[in-house]
Amino acid sequence: MTATIKLGQLAEFLGATLRGAADKEITGLATLQEAGPAQLSFLANPQYRRFLADSHAAAVLLKPADAESFAGDALLVADPYLAYAKISHFFDPKPKALPGVHPSAVVAADAQVDATASVGAFAVIESGACIAAGVTVGAHCFIGARCEIGEGGWLAPRVTLYHDVRIGKRVVIQSGAVLGGEGFGFANEKGIWQKIAQIGGVLIGDDVEIGVNTAVDRGALADTLIGNGVKLDNQIQIAHNVQVGDHTAMAACVGISGSTKIGKHCTIAGGVGMVGHIEVCDGVFVTGMTMVTRSITERGAYSSGTAMQPAAEWRKSAARIRQLDDMARRLQQLEKVVEAVTSGGNESSDG
Repeated sequence: MTATIKLGQLAEFLGATLRGAADKEITGLATLQEAGPAQLSFLANPQYRRFLADSHAAAVLLKPADAESFAGDALLVADPYLAYAKISHFFDPKPKALPGVHPSAVVAADAQVDATASVGAFAVIESGACIAAGVTVGAHCFIGARCEIGEGGWLAPRVTLYHDVRIGKRVVIQSGAVLGGEGFGFANEKGIWQKIAQIGGVLIGDDVEIGVNTAVDRGALADTLIGNGVKLDNQIQIAHNVQVGDHTAMAACVGISGSTKIGKHCTIAGGVGMVGHIEVCDGVFVTGMTMVTRSITERGAYSSGTAMQPAAEWRKSAARIRQLDDMARRLQQLEKVVEAVTSGGNESSDG
C-alpha cells in the first residue's frame, strides 16, 4: 500500500522551510537520479550535487545553501539526511502485525502476553516469559524461559532468545539473531577442555537494533550488557560478559571477545576484531578490519593493517615487511659504527 502525504505536512513534521506547493502529494522517496514526479529526494552528499539540476523529484530536502541554485520545490533543513531518516517511516511498506496469538503458536500457561502484542505462527514462548504491550513476535520465534520483551519491540521471524534474556523498549531484532547462547567458556585439564556453565544472562537496553544472524552470548557469571540506543549490524559476534555503551554502532562482521568493555558513542566499522578483557573509552572510531589488541584510553580514530594496493606492489611491500627485523639490526650496527667514529673524531679534534 502506497502512502500519500502532502508536502506541507512533511514540512510541518520536520520544522522545515517550505518552498513550493503545500498541497503537492508525495507518494514515496527516491534518489535524485531515480526520483519521479511524485517522489521526494534529498541531497546529503556533495558528490551527488551534479544530479540536482536534472532531477525529476517532486521536491528535494536541501540545506539552504544548496537551495540557492535549485529552481524546483524544496524543503529546507539543516541536515537533509537526518530529515530523510525521520520521514522514511511514513513510506515503510513493512506489514503491520495484528494483535493476538496465532493458533499454531505454543505459549506456556504461566507466560504473560499483553493483549496488544502479536505472536506469529509456530512461535514458542516458554514458562515465565513476559511480552509487553505492542510487541511483535514473528513466526517461528523462540522465546525462552523468563525472558522479558519491553513495549513496542519487534522480532522478525526466526529470532531465538535463550532463557533469561531481558530486552528493553522499542528493540528491533532481525531474523536469525540469537541472544543468550552459551558463551565460549572452557577450562583446560591436562589437554582436555572442561565446559564452564554460563549462568549469567543478557540485558538489552531501550531502542536497540540487532541485525540478521548476529549473536549475543550470555554471561559466564554476570550478564552481557548492551546499552540504550546501540545499533548492531548483521553477523556480529558479541561474546560473554561484553559491555557495550549507549549509542555505540557496529557494522557487519565485527567480533568482540569476552569481557571487553566498549564505551558510549563509539563507531566500530566492518570486520573489526577485539581481543578479550580490554576497555575502549567513549567516542572512539575504529576503521574497518582493524585488530584491536589493547585498551583504548583516548578518544579518536584508530586503524591497523594495510590499505588496498595493486597486487604486485602489495607483494613487494610484504617482502619488505619480512625484512624489517634484519634491517633494524643492520641499522643499529650502523648507528654504533657512526657513534664510534664520531666520538673518536671529537676526541682527536679536542686534543
